Amino acid sequence: MTDEVYSKEESKYLKAGMCVAALILVFTAWYVSNKESMSHKSDGNYYAVDARFNRTDGLLVGDPVRMAGMTVGRVVNAKLDDNFKAILTLDIKEGVNIPDDSSASIVSAGLMGSKYIEIEPGGSEEYLPQGAEFSYTQDAMVLEELLDRIVGIGKANRKKAGSDCADQNKE
Repeated sequence: MTDEVYSKEESKYLKAGMCVAALILVFTAWYVSNKESMSHKSDGNYYAVDARFNRTDGLLVGDPVRMAGMTVGRVVNAKLDDNFKAILTLDIKEGVNIPDDSSASIVSAGLMGSKYIEIEPGGSEEYLPQGAEFSYTQDAMVLEELLDRIVGIGKANRKKAGSDCADQNKE
Protein backbone atom coordinates (compact mmCIF):
# COMPACT_ATOMS: atom_id res chain seq x y z
CA MET A 1 0.00 0.00 0.00
CA THR A 2 1.39 3.40 -0.98
CA ASP A 3 1.03 6.57 1.04
CA GLU A 4 0.35 8.78 -1.97
CA VAL A 5 -1.71 11.80 -1.05
CA TYR A 6 -2.34 12.88 -4.63
CA SER A 7 -3.03 10.94 -7.78
CA LYS A 8 -0.65 11.28 -10.73
CA GLU A 9 -3.06 13.68 -12.44
CA GLU A 10 -3.47 15.79 -9.31
CA SER A 11 0.31 15.92 -8.85
CA LYS A 12 0.71 17.11 -12.43
CA TYR A 13 -1.84 19.91 -11.91
CA LEU A 14 -0.24 20.86 -8.60
CA LYS A 15 3.22 21.12 -10.20
CA ALA A 16 1.82 23.21 -13.07
CA GLY A 17 0.05 25.51 -10.60
CA MET A 18 3.21 25.95 -8.57
CA CYS A 19 5.15 26.83 -11.74
CA VAL A 20 2.54 29.43 -12.71
CA ALA A 21 2.60 30.91 -9.18
CA ALA A 22 6.42 31.09 -9.28
CA LEU A 23 6.32 32.82 -12.67
CA ILE A 24 3.77 35.34 -11.36
CA LEU A 25 5.99 36.07 -8.34
CA VAL A 26 9.08 36.51 -10.52
CA PHE A 27 7.22 38.80 -12.94
CA THR A 28 5.76 40.86 -10.07
CA ALA A 29 9.18 41.29 -8.46
CA TRP A 30 10.70 42.30 -11.81
CA TYR A 31 7.87 44.77 -12.50
CA VAL A 32 8.08 46.39 -9.06
CA SER A 33 11.87 46.73 -9.21
CA ASN A 34 11.75 48.22 -12.71
CA LYS A 35 8.91 50.58 -11.77
CA GLU A 36 10.93 51.85 -8.77
CA SER A 37 14.06 52.39 -10.84
CA MET A 38 12.11 54.10 -13.63
CA SER A 39 10.24 56.33 -11.20
CA HIS A 40 13.52 57.52 -9.61
CA LYS A 41 15.05 58.28 -13.00
CA SER A 42 14.86 61.98 -13.75
CA ASP A 43 15.68 63.05 -17.27
CA GLY A 44 16.00 66.51 -18.81
CA ASN A 45 12.22 66.81 -19.32
CA TYR A 46 11.53 67.26 -15.58
CA TYR A 47 12.80 69.32 -12.68
CA ALA A 48 12.62 68.24 -9.05
CA VAL A 49 11.01 70.14 -6.15
CA ASP A 50 10.33 68.98 -2.59
CA ALA A 51 7.23 69.11 -0.40
CA ARG A 52 7.25 68.37 3.35
CA PHE A 53 4.20 66.78 5.02
CA ASN A 54 3.31 65.55 8.53
CA ARG A 55 1.44 62.58 7.04
CA THR A 56 1.07 61.16 3.54
CA ASP A 57 -1.42 58.33 4.19
CA GLY A 58 -1.94 56.33 1.00
CA LEU A 59 0.27 58.45 -1.27
CA LEU A 60 2.90 56.37 -3.07
CA VAL A 61 5.99 56.94 -5.15
CA GLY A 62 4.80 57.12 -8.76
CA ASP A 63 1.49 58.85 -7.94
CA PRO A 64 0.60 61.90 -10.05
CA VAL A 65 1.08 65.58 -9.31
CA ARG A 66 -1.71 67.75 -10.72
CA MET A 67 -2.39 71.42 -11.19
CA ALA A 68 -5.80 72.68 -12.35
CA GLY A 69 -6.80 69.04 -12.85
CA MET A 70 -3.98 68.37 -15.30
CA THR A 71 -1.13 65.97 -14.58
CA VAL A 72 2.09 68.02 -14.44
CA GLY A 73 4.41 65.54 -12.78
CA ARG A 74 4.82 62.59 -10.43
CA VAL A 75 6.11 61.70 -6.98
CA VAL A 76 9.58 60.19 -7.44
CA ASN A 77 10.95 59.82 -3.90
CA ALA A 78 9.81 59.76 -0.28
CA LYS A 79 11.93 59.93 2.86
CA LEU A 80 11.73 61.01 6.50
CA ASP A 81 13.58 64.04 7.83
CA ASP A 82 15.14 64.30 11.31
CA ASN A 83 11.80 65.48 12.77
CA PHE A 84 9.92 62.49 11.28
CA LYS A 85 8.19 64.52 8.60
CA ALA A 86 7.82 63.08 5.11
CA ILE A 87 9.78 64.80 2.37
CA LEU A 88 8.40 64.01 -1.07
CA THR A 89 10.39 64.75 -4.18
CA LEU A 90 8.21 65.71 -7.13
CA ASP A 91 9.30 65.68 -10.76
CA ILE A 92 7.55 68.53 -12.56
CA LYS A 93 7.43 68.74 -16.36
CA GLU A 94 9.74 71.34 -17.87
CA GLY A 95 7.77 74.38 -18.98
CA VAL A 96 5.33 74.15 -16.05
CA ASN A 97 6.28 77.13 -13.91
CA ILE A 98 4.99 76.98 -10.35
CA PRO A 99 4.79 80.30 -8.47
CA ASP A 100 6.97 80.17 -5.33
CA ASP A 101 4.00 80.93 -3.03
CA SER A 102 2.01 77.93 -4.29
CA SER A 103 0.73 75.19 -2.00
CA ALA A 104 0.82 71.41 -2.35
CA SER A 105 -1.98 69.27 -0.88
CA ILE A 106 -2.50 65.53 -0.71
CA VAL A 107 -6.02 64.81 -1.95
CA SER A 108 -8.09 61.77 -2.95
CA ALA A 109 -9.67 61.02 -6.29
CA GLY A 110 -13.16 60.46 -4.86
CA LEU A 111 -14.24 59.09 -1.49
CA MET A 112 -12.19 55.89 -1.64
CA GLY A 113 -9.97 56.76 -4.60
CA SER A 114 -6.22 56.86 -4.94
CA LYS A 115 -4.22 59.82 -3.64
CA TYR A 116 -2.35 62.44 -5.60
CA ILE A 117 -0.76 65.83 -5.01
CA GLU A 118 -2.73 68.89 -6.08
CA ILE A 119 -0.79 72.12 -6.54
CA GLU A 120 -2.70 75.35 -5.95
CA PRO A 121 -0.76 78.07 -7.75
CA GLY A 122 -0.04 81.28 -5.87
CA GLY A 123 0.10 84.79 -7.26
CA SER A 124 3.84 85.39 -7.15
CA GLU A 125 5.77 86.25 -10.26
CA GLU A 126 8.77 84.28 -8.98
CA TYR A 127 8.85 80.54 -9.69
CA LEU A 128 10.10 77.49 -7.79
CA PRO A 129 13.54 76.56 -9.13
CA GLN A 130 15.07 73.08 -9.34
CA GLY A 131 15.55 71.67 -5.81
CA ALA A 132 13.27 74.22 -4.08
CA GLU A 133 10.68 73.30 -1.45
CA PHE A 134 7.03 74.29 -1.17
CA SER A 135 6.46 76.73 1.69
CA TYR A 136 2.82 75.71 2.12
CA THR A 137 1.57 72.12 2.30
CA GLN A 138 -1.59 70.38 3.50
CA ASP A 139 -1.47 66.83 4.81
CA ALA A 140 -3.62 63.93 3.71
CA MET A 141 -7.04 63.80 5.33
CA VAL A 142 -7.73 60.40 6.84
CA LEU A 143 -11.31 59.23 6.33
CA GLU A 144 -11.60 57.85 9.87
CA GLU A 145 -10.52 61.20 11.37
CA LEU A 146 -13.04 63.05 9.22
CA LEU A 147 -15.84 60.71 10.33
CA ASP A 148 -14.78 61.11 13.98
CA ARG A 149 -14.98 64.90 13.61
CA ILE A 150 -18.44 64.71 12.05
CA VAL A 151 -19.68 62.37 14.79
CA GLY A 152 -18.18 64.65 17.45
CA ILE A 153 -19.93 67.70 16.00
CA GLY A 154 -23.21 65.77 15.87
CA LYS A 155 -22.87 64.69 19.51
CA ALA A 156 -22.05 68.24 20.60
CA ASN A 157 -25.06 69.62 18.72
CA ARG A 158 -27.34 66.93 20.18
CA LYS A 159 -26.08 67.67 23.70
CA LYS A 160 -26.57 71.41 23.17
CA ALA A 161 -30.08 70.84 21.79
CA GLY A 162 -30.89 68.65 24.82
CA SER A 163 -29.72 71.32 27.26
CA ASP A 164 -31.68 74.01 25.39
CA CYS A 165 -34.86 71.90 25.72
CA ALA A 166 -34.19 71.38 29.45
CA ASP A 167 -33.77 75.16 29.90
CA GLN A 168 -37.08 75.80 28.13
CA ASN A 169 -38.89 73.24 30.29
CA LYS A 170 -37.68 75.02 33.46
CA GLU A 171 -39.25 78.27 32.37
